[in-house]
Amino acid sequence: QAQLAESGGGVVQAGDSLRLSCSFSATFKDYTMGWFRQAPGDGRRFVAGIDETNSLTIYGTSVQGRFTISRDNAKNTVYLQMNNLKPEDAAVYVCGALKLWRWVKIQSKYEVWGQGTQVTVST
Repeated sequence: QAQLAESGGGVVQAGDSLRLSCSFSATFKDYTMGWFRQAPGDGRRFVAGIDETNSLTIYGTSVQGRFTISRDNAKNTVYLQMNNLKPEDAAVYVCGALKLWRWVKIQSKYEVWGQGTQVTVST
C-alpha cells in the first residue's frame, strides 16, 4: 500500500485552475509535507511546503501568489490549489514527507515520495 498517493492531475488550458491531492498514511501526520515538480529534461524543483500543524507554508518563486498549499490532517491529505496555470507549470507533481520544517526545500531530506501526477497545460 502506497504511503503517499497523488491525484488530481490532468490536462487544462492556460489560465485554468486545478487542485492536486496527496493522501498520506497516518504515519506522516506529524510530518512536514512538500510538493515538487519535474518537467521533461529538468530536475525536480520545489513548489510548496506546509508544516505538520498547518501553520507554516512556503512557496517556490515561480508559483508564489498563484498556488496555495493546505492540509487536512483529519483526512490525511495535503492539497495544492493551482490557479492561473501557465504552460511552464506543466510537469509531474510529486508530494513528499519529511520530519523537519527547516529542510522543506531540500529534496534529499525527504523520507518518502509519492508516484506523482501529471499536469499538462495547453495554450
